[in-house]
Amino acid sequence: MTKDPIDKLLDDAQSGKSLFKNREVLHFSFIPDIILHREDEQKKVTQSLLPLLKKSRPSNLLVYGKPGTGKTLVVKKVLGKIQERVKENSFPIQLLYANAKEETTLYGLLVKLGRQLGLLSQKELPSTGLSISEVFNRIISTIEKNGLNTVFVIDEIDYLVELVSKSGKDVFYSLTRANERLKKGTLTLIGISNDLTFKERLDPRVLSSLSEEEVIFTNYTVGQIKEILEERIKVAFIPNTVEQAAVNLCSAMSGQEHGDARRAIDLLRVAGEIAEREQSDTVKEDQIRRAALKMEEDKETTALNSYPLHEKLLILAVMKASGNTTGEIYQSYKNLCKITRQKELTQRRITQMLSEIEMTGLITGKIIHQGMHGRTKKFNLTLNADTVKKAFKEDLTLEDLV
Repeated sequence: MTKDPIDKLLDDAQSGKSLFKNREVLHFSFIPDIILHREDEQKKVTQSLLPLLKKSRPSNLLVYGKPGTGKTLVVKKVLGKIQERVKENSFPIQLLYANAKEETTLYGLLVKLGRQLGLLSQKELPSTGLSISEVFNRIISTIEKNGLNTVFVIDEIDYLVELVSKSGKDVFYSLTRANERLKKGTLTLIGISNDLTFKERLDPRVLSSLSEEEVIFTNYTVGQIKEILEERIKVAFIPNTVEQAAVNLCSAMSGQEHGDARRAIDLLRVAGEIAEREQSDTVKEDQIRRAALKMEEDKETTALNSYPLHEKLLILAVMKASGNTTGEIYQSYKNLCKITRQKELTQRRITQMLSEIEMTGLITGKIIHQGMHGRTKKFNLTLNADTVKKAFKEDLTLEDLV
């Protein structure tokens, strides 16, 4: 008699029949004892932050590199080791971490940092309702009152430029000049960015104090990614459960496209989960290929679901517009607003939003010259329409539109 597949999976899990020995090793937050192929970068970041050991404030630091090149990993490891050494020191360090890409507003980002400083109650720091300058003042007052030596690590700091532009409040300038206000305590800013050009959008006054020191992380090679994977496999998987051909393919796919070690590690983890669900004895090349397809689809769906309602309506408008010019898309957007009983935004704001969505790569715009009628910009989805429909089907406001 054929065994029930659910019982088979549950029995295997209970009996320990798993390909994985330690899944956490394949999580993006895992910090290995040795970070391979980043010796020079670790030295530079450590040297930049050495003043913390001397009870001094280091220079602000900007760390650059494409996604998956080890920037966040190295910064967190260096700061963690420094913090261990000064734990019982009279110069304690408080680390604050926020990823600007994960926050939709500048207010939300500052509140996240404030919570890590100990401003936990709504009275001390409400989730809404204060001005940006008042939130910042309360953070600075807490640092000064407690004589804290703080290190603000802002990951994907290029997105902070967008949050600043939306709010009209230049918190960059306030952050980089905070020590001029502090009589007690210090504030050091470490910015981590995937965008080498984002500084071009900064005020020159901010630029001079933000990039006091810089470290650039280069892409990993295919060979380096392979070594990184092999080290993780030793700890993450049961011996001899990942075929060498699968490791080679995983390294090649991530190295040739992006030089992105984090993507390679994610790819290996997802392939391992697919193999485990299929009750395979090993992770094979085919499972790596299928994991890559699944991850791409998941990434697009996650990106689509992260948008606010009016940006979702705008993406649908691009998909449904009879033409693809800004005017035609706006008309399509207005029709969708009527159907969903939403108050429409102005055409000027919609034009701005189209440019913002274009920056993410979900839509693409092309200037079309129309002779004596001037020129216009036409937009198209870069995604499959079915992907958009599948993502938005879960949104109750949009379910009848897709």
